[in-house]
Amino acid sequence: MPLIIVTGLPTSGKTTRAKQLHEYLEKRAAGSRYRLHYISDDTLSISRSVYDLSPDKVPAHTRSANASEKDARASIYGAVKRVLSDKDIVILDGLNYIKGWRYQLHCEAKAVRTPSCILQIGCHKDRAREVNGERLRREAEEAGQQGTAPSEEQPEAYEPDNWENLVFRYEEPNPMTRWDSPLFALVWEDSQDQARRVFDSLWDAIAGEGRKVVRPNQATQQRGRDADGDYLYMLDRETQDIVKRILNQQSDEGGGQVRIPPATTEGSGEDCIVELPAGGKKVGLPQLQRLRRAFVGLNRGGIGLEAVGNMAADGIRVAFVRYLNDTFAQDES
Repeated sequence: MPLIIVTGLPTSGKTTRAKQLHEYLEKRAAGSRYRLHYISDDTLSISRSVYDLSPDKVPAHTRSANASEKDARASIYGAVKRVLSDKDIVILDGLNYIKGWRYQLHCEAKAVRTPSCILQIGCHKDRAREVNGERLRREAEEAGQQGTAPSEEQPEAYEPDNWENLVFRYEEPNPMTRWDSPLFALVWEDSQDQARRVFDSLWDAIAGEGRKVVRPNQATQQRGRDADGDYLYMLDRETQDIVKRILNQQSDEGGGQVRIPPATTEGSGEDCIVELPAGGKKVGLPQLQRLRRAFVGLNRGGIGLEAVGNMAADGIRVAFVRYLNDTFAQDES
């Protein structure tokens, strides 16, 4: 099930909408096999001060590295990763204002083959600033009352400079990018009925019958290994062996053919034939090593060897012999 990333300006009503969504999904997913999780700064006990980069609050070296905020994001990322799967719905309530951070979360969801989406909470900057000011005044009043513990139910306020800095750094979601789509939006003034309609659309897009099948990036899938060991080790070993056989078997006059046996004695593999250049010119070690290094460089990541299957040793031998024959043929033409 999906990862739902809630984003918006600080004190724009994100938590209110996220809790409304949580209540909606509790009813929508009731009786199903899906589990529901709600993650936020508050549930992880992350203070608003971790985002404060004011010069009078944070030393210059800490501010440049932004260490406290990175640590907070690492905690959030770990919490999401622990519960995210194709059987879980995760609501991530927070600023989520950096597009690179949203891209990281999108990739994590894709890795476990579950969809992700963005729920953006729209609010005018002046209104959000006013809300933060009211929270600051309330906290000051509570602090001035001796013997009165701070209210844990009320959300924490941001320091004014911190709030302004976060608004300045906020990166709007772009529905044209794959990590910010599908994008759903709610504004401060939207009613409960409008919120319900948006939540219905969100459910249909990522959990309903029209939900798209999520596939991991093919380019990032790990290639297979065989029983002989690591692919890079095999690539170096098999190409070195072919070079040695060519040096040992080619005639003194040059030219002719060199038979390269299979790497394994199992199966019915046939010998490969290296067609050496004609005209009496021998192929020396420097030339063979240069060609070997070029082949290894081209195929270090398996490029060009898709037909080899699991990159077995015999497949590497066939590909290298073909590469040598093509190169020698081009040199003669």
